[in-house]
Amino acid sequence: MTTSIPRRPRQRRNSGAPATPLPTPTGVSGAVAIVAVKKLFAAETGNFFLLLGTTLFLVVFGLVMVLSSSAVTSFTESNDFFTGFLRQGMFAAVGVPIMLVASRMPASFWKKWAAVAVAIGLILQLLVVATPLGVSIGGNTNWLRLGTFTLQPSEITKVALAIWLAYVLSTKADRLHRMREVAIPIAPVAGAAIGLVLFGGDLGTAMILVSIVLGSLFFGGVRLRFLAIPIVLMATIGPLVAFSSNSRSDRIAVWLDGCASTSDYATFCWQTVHGWWALAAGGFFGVGLGNSKAKWSWLPEADNDFIFAIIGEELGLLGACTVLALFIVMGVTFVRIIRASNDPFARIVVSAVMVWIIGQAFVNIAVVLGVLPVLGVPLPLFSSGGSALVTTLFGIGIVLSFARTTTPAPGQMAER
Repeated sequence: MTTSIPRRPRQRRNSGAPATPLPTPTGVSGAVAIVAVKKLFAAETGNFFLLLGTTLFLVVFGLVMVLSSSAVTSFTESNDFFTGFLRQGMFAAVGVPIMLVASRMPASFWKKWAAVAVAIGLILQLLVVATPLGVSIGGNTNWLRLGTFTLQPSEITKVALAIWLAYVLSTKADRLHRMREVAIPIAPVAGAAIGLVLFGGDLGTAMILVSIVLGSLFFGGVRLRFLAIPIVLMATIGPLVAFSSNSRSDRIAVWLDGCASTSDYATFCWQTVHGWWALAAGGFFGVGLGNSKAKWSWLPEADNDFIFAIIGEELGLLGACTVLALFIVMGVTFVRIIRASNDPFARIVVSAVMVWIIGQAFVNIAVVLGVLPVLGVPLPLFSSGGSALVTTLFGIGIVLSFARTTTPAPGQMAER
């Protein structure tokens, strides 16, 4: 029979001094703060860094091109070459922190505020078309003036619709085989958002909103025969809306004619033709950054809707292809984030933002190339405009919040 002898507890060596907590040096508290900041902006996936890096590069590239394309206009308006650039830089300085903060929000946060966001967008857009606060620019009433501050509520509606549609579709994921479940409440809310924008005369923005809705429905798993109904409806109503305005109908008519008539050169073809000339003058390597001739009051909206023409002129075919490649990289990154997630809500939001940003980019480029008539759609992250830049960065920040915490879909492996 063996007996176990209890072990004597190990005593910690002590010099006899009372155990008192050591004071924390100032350097240690500073190191703790640095670690906390690093943890705040930490990421777990390569998709996060790829999207963040591409976005920041596009923002810096866009600021450089805004500085170049707006210098002449800024000087004629304010006697200062840097007015447009500084204004755009201020919006970038606001938008990038908003993107980083949004990238830290959980999915539950976006679900909680989805309905509030779309309600705010609708109310602001209603103020544009139904009150004296609405401002018309270029024939479109799509701006809201609040004192000295102006904003474009339709840009807010884009990101709000993306979140809200994802919330509704993910909540009804097991009922999307019934037409009524798909139509209510999506049809009245989305229809109101698009209708208010159309009432202000902004056909280009309305097209982007339609693409966001259709993209959300498609990636949300709605049956294709249900999608055929709104597509046929838009194909019927679209031409009526397009030709309801004399200026729009004239622009479409000269576009169909290929701007071949010399009588249209000084009117509706002026912007398109000078955009072509700017692209042609750039050649392969361009005339050099800042050396554009078209921006000297020859090309309207050189720093906005037609900034791609200035890129082609100053940086040539090489610079234009670089812009295309960057948007393709961004689109591929969106797809990677979608494939790496098994959360229906996240997948639909990322899909909607992808259709919005990538689709709008290629619509803008198609307009500059003459493939589409002039629609007044800016180039995301490049064209000058505070509302568009801040909301686009906000939308990308929401995507980044899902890229941080993506989990593998069945049969796939998420990147780590």
